[in-house]
Amino acid sequence: MNKNIYFLIIILFLSSCGAQSASNPETDGDVDSLVMDIEKPETSIDTAKITVATEAEILAKRQIPIICYHQIRDWKASDSKSAKDYITPVAVFKDHIKTLADSGYTAILPDQLYDYLLRGKELPEKSVMITFDDNDLTQYENAVPVLKKHGFKGVFFIMTVTIGRPRYMNKTQLKELSDAGNVIGNHTWDHHNVKKYQGEDWVTQIEKPSKILKEITGKEVEHFAYPFGLWNSEAFPELEKRGIKAAYILATKRDENQPLYTIRRMIGSGHWSGKTLHRVMKNTFASTSPN
Repeated sequence: MNKNIYFLIIILFLSSCGAQSASNPETDGDVDSLVMDIEKPETSIDTAKITVATEAEILAKRQIPIICYHQIRDWKASDSKSAKDYITPVAVFKDHIKTLADSGYTAILPDQLYDYLLRGKELPEKSVMITFDDNDLTQYENAVPVLKKHGFKGVFFIMTVTIGRPRYMNKTQLKELSDAGNVIGNHTWDHHNVKKYQGEDWVTQIEKPSKILKEITGKEVEHFAYPFGLWNSEAFPELEKRGIKAAYILATKRDENQPLYTIRRMIGSGHWSGKTLHRVMKNTFASTSPN
């Protein structure tokens, strides 16, 4: 330390502390200890002031609508009727997002929802989360421009085996989405059913995909969507062990003991108009909806 700065710090410290410092026998004449006290960063946190909601309190909160999409493209003759629930034509998707925007909704992201559920932080009165599963390229090509138009951000749950393959997003596109403020989440390596995991499956399907996504985005991966929306209680400690703090199911009952690992979503069906989506969404996430 520069000698002049060294003595300036001591003078300022002694001036501010006054008689209190001078009367302390443990520090009188010990200049080095005074300087160390000045330079020591404040690291203590009063944990008593940090309050988190109980499981019952989380379950009692109003549910935030979360919509799940897969492919955003026009239907083909080969698409089955059931497949069309998961294939949203571009015009239909535009109608969905426009309806939400015109109705005054704000698109939120997973950390905002997490802080609302666990710590009671406020959200806009009309909040919605727009999520996408699997990493389909049509999400980047057709959905993202619509979101941007209305000032919305999205959440993209990535099946990492697909990255860079034909018809799927590549690393550059995922990084671009993340840098633009969207969230990149884990959707396993190859969409294997979580209820069937054993042994090393947790490493292959959860741990390694999170590492891959972090390498791409430079950000921690803390949110997970179950393939098919299927889950079991055995998954909760395995997800927590691997840094996942919240996980998303579909529109089934939440777990009473682990509501943060069973957050509900609904499919944004390609069969619905924006008006129908809005009506179904409000009914699905009404306060009287099942846990």
